[in-house]
Amino acid sequence: MSATLLQQQMQRLGVRRLLVFSGGTQWCEQQAVLFSAQIAGDWLWLSDSPPDGVTSCPPSAAQTLLGQDIFHGVFDARYGLNTEALAVFSGTLKAGSWLILLIPEWNAWPDTPDADSLRWSEQPQAIPTPRFIRRFRSLLEQDRNITVCQQDQPFDIPPLPAAPDWLPPDGQPTAEQSQILQQLMQAQSGVWVLTAARGRGKSTLAGMLARQWPGTCWVTAPAKASASQILNHQTESARFIAPDALLSLCREGAVTDIDWLIIDEAAAIPTPMLSEIIAAFPRVLLTTTVQGYEGTGRGFLLKFCASLPRWHDLRLNSPIRWSSSDTLEPFISQLLLFDEHLPVAEQTGGTSEIFSIDADDWLSEPALLEEFYGLLTSAHYRTSPLDLRRLLDAPGMTFSASRQKNTLTGALWLVDEGGLSAELAQEVWAGRRRPRGNLVAQSLAAHAGFPEAAVMRSRRVSRIAVHPAFRRRGIARDLLAAQKQQAGLDFLSVSFGYTSDLASLWQQAGFRLVRVSMQKEASSGCYAAMAILPLSAAGQALADRAVHQLERDWRWLAPQMDLTLPLDTTADTQPDDADWRELNGFAFAHRPLESSLPALSRVLLHSTLPLTALRAHLQQGQSVAQVVMSLKLSGRKALVSRWREETRQALKAAGMAE
Repeated sequence: MSATLLQQQMQRLGVRRLLVFSGGTQWCEQQAVLFSAQIAGDWLWLSDSPPDGVTSCPPSAAQTLLGQDIFHGVFDARYGLNTEALAVFSGTLKAGSWLILLIPEWNAWPDTPDADSLRWSEQPQAIPTPRFIRRFRSLLEQDRNITVCQQDQPFDIPPLPAAPDWLPPDGQPTAEQSQILQQLMQAQSGVWVLTAARGRGKSTLAGMLARQWPGTCWVTAPAKASASQILNHQTESARFIAPDALLSLCREGAVTDIDWLIIDEAAAIPTPMLSEIIAAFPRVLLTTTVQGYEGTGRGFLLKFCASLPRWHDLRLNSPIRWSSSDTLEPFISQLLLFDEHLPVAEQTGGTSEIFSIDADDWLSEPALLEEFYGLLTSAHYRTSPLDLRRLLDAPGMTFSASRQKNTLTGALWLVDEGGLSAELAQEVWAGRRRPRGNLVAQSLAAHAGFPEAAVMRSRRVSRIAVHPAFRRRGIARDLLAAQKQQAGLDFLSVSFGYTSDLASLWQQAGFRLVRVSMQKEASSGCYAAMAILPLSAAGQALADRAVHQLERDWRWLAPQMDLTLPLDTTADTQPDDADWRELNGFAFAHRPLESSLPALSRVLLHSTLPLTALRAHLQQGQSVAQVVMSLKLSGRKALVSRWREETRQALKAAGMAE
């Protein structure tokens, strides 16, 4: 069938199709250019290396396309496959569109280094991603609606099977939208949570509410561009305010006489911020995408919404921007496991058996992959396609799970850390090197002052999840306890957004709190905390020293943070050997002020030197700008140099300069 007839059929049926060109880089590009020349459309290229004369966007900027309607596109995966960008791009293509995918030569593809792996593999060079690619190829081969055109092989694009003609939206609300809109228009108070996959019209529905509501509506979203569909419908009664600005207004008590707050893509906003904002409004509509590229709506419902005192669960199921016969959406959903795969709880009594998982099991047991990943998305609603790629192909991963009869009840994912040479660990401590990976091990060296942590062998808990029907039975504790038997490890570690509940959970599992950052995480709105579970004598000694150091430092850190910790702060204030070592790192290397702050504060208490710049900031509470101005310095960089010089003076006066 000719390209023109195929295009007419796709538009009549309201579907989108995937066409794959596999071969040499130049051949793939030529085929895409030739095919797109036959059919009128936008033909946007998502590529870092697009041909001359085409409209293009780099995959890293794919999020800027959300809210747009694009007619036909080319996704360039010849050098690397950014799965989030592929998902976003497919979601922007309207009914009747072709998505052309360019990939390397078919047989060589699994062993071809993928440039996108640099984002998630924690390796210095791009690595092949054979498991993800083999699974991708298998799904392409199984789907009869997808044509794979390989270089030097004949191909034909078959017509689609018969299906009802599609009636495009006419601007009026659908039956589903009308029913939900009626509920919202009658709402007296409460939180309403609207979840839907892409293309279901949830943002359009929120815009209808803003337009029809007789009073005032405010709109917020992680980025104003993501709320464009809502704002397109706005009247003078609707106003967009960024989340951080909105939070400030709430804290100032400046939110009055606002009938509705509409929060678009709510799952992408830190939960502490979300909770505080919601409490200031009588009616709130949260929208979030079930098949999210920034997180998953299923986990958002289970983790955040379930904690709300009163909320209403709203769903939009039927697609609007394309027909229910669409061929592209189900393929992308299956490829990236967007559909809900939470295992069905057949029986909740009895005990669970713990077993280890080899990465090759993901391909030989596809149901296990779906269930394991389903548990992760139900427990961690920021799980994204990037996590799926890491799970399948990143090196240094360890997996285990628990099962009761035929139900997967728990999932544990750990990442190997440590093993750095003593020389490299010392460079990390000094602030001169930060190699990829080793989140906790490097942080304990670079920030907490324990370079030996980066030399020791450890594993970090990347994800842990328990089936909702089996929680509070010690399954997470048992999964972690099984890891204690692993030979050659010095400790297990975990990094988490600090809350008293989470800290208690990890403490019950035997983990000891060893570090709390001074800055809040953008994703969680909490301070990043790190805890370790010692497994060897060396690990135990590290934990003892780190816990002691945190307790000793907390007196000086607490005033800088909005956080209360159950720590003993009565330790003596006399500088010790660890302090002098820390100050040598600050004075003569590149250790940051934040890491050296407690040691500096203790030295200032006992030093008789003027140390004007240090005392102004650390003892008198002057801001960086104030100290710079009073000392007539050129800026922060000059101030840091002054701080380091004054620290050298203190070390020499005490006879502790190395």
